[in-house]
Amino acid sequence: MRLSSRPPSPASPAAALESLDALYREAGLVSNPRRPQRGKAHPPRSSHPDRIAPEELAPPRPATRRAANGVEWLPIPGWDLPWLWSGFSTRRGGSSRAYCPEDAPGELNLGFTEADDRSTVLANRRLLAEAVTDNPTTPLVTLKQIHSNLVVDSTHADAGRSAPRLADGQITADPGILLAIQTADCIPVLVADRRQRIVAALHAGWRGTVKRIVETGVGRMRLLYGSRSRDLIAAVGPGASACCYAVGEEVRTEFESQFCYARELFHEVFDSDPIKTRYPMLFLTQRAPGHSPIGPSLHADLIEANRRQLLDAGLSPRAIQIVGGCTQCHRDLFFSHRVSQGHTGRMMAIIGIRKGT
Repeated sequence: MRLSSRPPSPASPAAALESLDALYREAGLVSNPRRPQRGKAHPPRSSHPDRIAPEELAPPRPATRRAANGVEWLPIPGWDLPWLWSGFSTRRGGSSRAYCPEDAPGELNLGFTEADDRSTVLANRRLLAEAVTDNPTTPLVTLKQIHSNLVVDSTHADAGRSAPRLADGQITADPGILLAIQTADCIPVLVADRRQRIVAALHAGWRGTVKRIVETGVGRMRLLYGSRSRDLIAAVGPGASACCYAVGEEVRTEFESQFCYARELFHEVFDSDPIKTRYPMLFLTQRAPGHSPIGPSLHADLIEANRRQLLDAGLSPRAIQIVGGCTQCHRDLFFSHRVSQGHTGRMMAIIGIRKGT
């Protein structure tokens, strides 16, 4: 049977589904979506503790604040301490052209990537400092992040280093500087001691999380400055959330070797694409069972993993803020290494102590 010409590519899943339905009807075929037997409705996917649809894990879109210089960033709810600077950047604002369409406004890439100009990145960093501290010259202390559990003590002298130190966390008691952690899917965690005015910034990818970077950071605050857990507040920033963060079995094995609650951090996530649901035959492969990408995938919840580490470090649940946002879902708001297959910018989580407070 000869079909009419193929319609143009639809702009949405719903339009794509309607287009496929029309082609099937024209060919004399019907779709065969699985329906429950009469009187025997299937339970929702979420009834299984380990199996869930991605939209059920997706975090809400976080509210941003737009500074006078055009930078959009995420303040931390409830962190209104007069001596504290803190926040998480987005990709909005700035003047980088490396990762956006030609007709789009500039972006706030804060990492020295190969595709972007160093002077542009430095200008973007000044814009972020101005947005958070009202002063573009506030020194920024960065690290060369290596997915470790190394946490260093930083001072004003580190802001002028020509080469950042190798570490994934830093602590300071020095007023007037901003500690910075760069991310593009990994989880940033900020910690502040309300009594002693000590702050920390921690970079927690899955490797750093397995190595207990957050627990190590809190431990260093205790060791170096005598911080008490009851005086600490923490914020977990945007990263690749459980809805999107697919991993291999080797990652679950690593977590299970370290944490008694590891099973609670993983979900089997089923694709909820309506086209695949209605037309599964279109996506069959010749691979042996168990070797096809079709079916549930294993997803890790790094945000919850780091929240649990903060609890294990002695923080109260009320002292921990989950800022929200998924770097893979909210692509217009965040850079994502995975979504862009490595060709992407970097965001920053920043924290510091105001001078003269």
